[in-house]
Amino acid sequence: MSPEHARVMARYNRWMNEKLYAVAGELSDTERKEDRRAFFSSIHGTLNHLLLADRVWMGRLTGVELPEGDLGPGGIRALDQELYADFEELRRERAKTDDEIEAYVASLTPEELAATLRFFRRGVVNELPRWHAVAQMFNHQTHHRGQVTTLLMQAGRDPGVTDLIAMLRS
Repeated sequence: MSPEHARVMARYNRWMNEKLYAVAGELSDTERKEDRRAFFSSIHGTLNHLLLADRVWMGRLTGVELPEGDLGPGGIRALDQELYADFEELRRERAKTDDEIEAYVASLTPEELAATLRFFRRGVVNELPRWHAVAQMFNHQTHHRGQVTTLLMQAGRDPGVTDLIAMLRS
């Protein structure tokens, strides 16, 4: 992964999040929170998990010190923890985190991407090339946004084209 690739993926992340939140915003709160038998239950639950996981990875990438037992900054202790019950607050926090992701990757160098990232998870030291963690963050986003796209389609809402190439052409 190069710094340019990371920047493209950060743009894609924002582009897709804006599209999905716009479409999800057309649904009622009840529809967004309806249990649709997805891994994180609902559209809201999956969008919440995406934000939570991005914050966990950004905490690791930026070296945030965490209290014992926390997975991520802000008291994140579980991957299904609800950060924000209110959709508009979730949307605002998503945009803030997307700003942070774009600012972070804007400053990455090839040397930083090749360097070893060290973080603790449940008391275990993890070490991997930083680019592996950056790639994981972006791959995880794409995976769960694909689920949200399916859930939105099942709710009768079409989020439109989701291909990276479509974003690059626009």
